[in-house]
Amino acid sequence: MKTKSPVSRSGRFTGGPAADVAQFTESISFDWRLWRHDIQGSIAHATMLQKIGVLKRNELSAITKGLDAIGKEIAAGKFKWKPELEDVHMNIEAELTKRVPAGAKLHTGRSRNDQVALDMRLWLRDEITFLLGEIAGLQRALVSLGEKNADVLIPGYTHMQRAQPVYLAHHLLAYVEMLERDCERLWDCHSRVNVCPLGSGAIAGSTLPLKRELVAKLLNFVDANGKVQLTQNSMDAVSDRDFMVEFAAAAALLAVHISRLAEDVILWVSAEFNYIKIADAYTTGSSLMPQKKNPDIAELARGKTGRVVGNLMSLLTLLKGLPMTYNRDLQEDKERLFDTADTVRASTRLMAAMLQNTKINRTACAAAASDPALLATDLADYLVRKGMAFRPAHHVVGAVVALAEKTGKPLNQLTLAELQTIGKTFGRDALGVFNLKTAMAKRNLTGAPGTKEVANQLARWREQLS
Repeated sequence: MKTKSPVSRSGRFTGGPAADVAQFTESISFDWRLWRHDIQGSIAHATMLQKIGVLKRNELSAITKGLDAIGKEIAAGKFKWKPELEDVHMNIEAELTKRVPAGAKLHTGRSRNDQVALDMRLWLRDEITFLLGEIAGLQRALVSLGEKNADVLIPGYTHMQRAQPVYLAHHLLAYVEMLERDCERLWDCHSRVNVCPLGSGAIAGSTLPLKRELVAKLLNFVDANGKVQLTQNSMDAVSDRDFMVEFAAAAALLAVHISRLAEDVILWVSAEFNYIKIADAYTTGSSLMPQKKNPDIAELARGKTGRVVGNLMSLLTLLKGLPMTYNRDLQEDKERLFDTADTVRASTRLMAAMLQNTKINRTACAAAASDPALLATDLADYLVRKGMAFRPAHHVVGAVVALAEKTGKPLNQLTLAELQTIGKTFGRDALGVFNLKTAMAKRNLTGAPGTKEVANQLARWREQLS
């Protein structure tokens, strides 16, 4: 049931809905943000209607000027939205018709079903572009922090236990790689968002000779080769929300990546790690404990991941049982999509700003990275180079570690004699394995955290993001 209005309520009804029904069914409280794209689509549609003779030139001019004037009022916050007109489409059309008599012709060959499908695609197409910019900003912040601290080493962790030494920059670049995959997924999603549904009508197109290709060109629904992208089935076009689900899924994975980065930041800023210091502007205090400096930006980014994942589940559940074609249930898609886009953009932007205002505690990092146990695998590799198979080498070094623990010595302070009580293969050069600078210089495989390789990767990303 639609809300009573001269535009949305047909002659089929003799009265309007009850007040509580009108309140329950309205969507203007959240879909008003589609106004810019609704006007954009309406101008393109009107241009097409003039081409096929539905509108005269002066009528098209009046409609275009009227829509532009309404758009300026909305942008200035002077437009009065009317809940009784239900949604953004009816609010704008009703106001246009009041100002421009020819506005009554604007809905010719168009339904709110294909109109909202168009608006959502236009809106999401822009949001993906904006989000890609935010992600690039976060990538640049990670690369910049890595470059400024290119010589800083930290322990790498597996199972949250110290594993092997890595450059801090290498750790940060791991997130740059994750974010790049997010960008690729979003671009892939963009190709399916960038398809024009207008002309599909409510369900079965139109008997009028609409020029769908013209509208698509005017709204830039074209591929990289300039080929117009049109939906090919009117029923699918008005009920398809796959493009929203794809975006929500890509955004959920982006949010998970940001959450993982946030978790590392939260660990690193703790007194136990003390690897980083975040500027005061990006932390908060405690209402009770005056000494506290909390990493709230990172914690909130981690926490907001739950709502982004939840939005994806909501959209999937919303679509699960819908018959063809358009059903009013689909009104519920917008708030979930809007919230996802707003949340991931804010989280991405603020994480980037926080990292731009973060300093590395080189002393704490160096102390942690100097743990000789981090090079136990290098000692096994030393035995492999001496001709021992890796499994026996692994066993021998495990015995060396046990000896170090028993004697209370760091690995690099065991004597040659002590090493040789475990294995005669150890020579005088064995303890040279624990030279951290030499150890990092040897890690030159593509993707490894070696000194030269990390420098190459930083340079590659600096160029790619410039």
